[in-house]
Amino acid sequence: MLTAIALTLAQAAPTAAEPNPIPPLLEVEKRIAKRDAELFWYAFEGCDPAEVRERVTDDFRMLHDLAGVVSETGEAFTAMLKEQCDARAPGGANEGYKNRRLLVPGSDQVTWLGRWGVLHRGWHTFHEWRGDEKGWVQTGGARFINVWKWMPEEGRFRMQETISVDHGAVGPYKPEG
Repeated sequence: MLTAIALTLAQAAPTAAEPNPIPPLLEVEKRIAKRDAELFWYAFEGCDPAEVRERVTDDFRMLHDLAGVVSETGEAFTAMLKEQCDARAPGGANEGYKNRRLLVPGSDQVTWLGRWGVLHRGWHTFHEWRGDEKGWVQTGGARFINVWKWMPEEGRFRMQETISVDHGAVGPYKPEG
């Protein structure tokens, strides 16, 4: 047992020989915040599957508490997004539909996964555009657990897995009682 712990600790520190080593945690937190915002903006508001594809791994996997296994590859995930975006386009079944995902400020945490990636978890909310009268309306929220893999050859992170759980509708405000 002590040997396993010693090996784990020895692997935690980057070495000078590593090509493009994973950055220090404070830098990683900034990069993950930026990558998270980009990925979800392109997936929701930007509706740009090609940009999403640049931010996920080939073996990207998405698990959803209500829908099950949504995707098992980066290609399958972006193909699904393309269908959704095409449906929003003029003449599509959901023409004009707009939605967004927002990170709940201060809810997220970033934790090392060895020296190969990080675990990013927190809460996010979902919103739909309801026209000029109502604007953006929060329609729900959920908890997320994302695995971001460090790509040393690219010098950046790509999302390898996302688990989206505890989805729920927005309750009435002011709560009764």
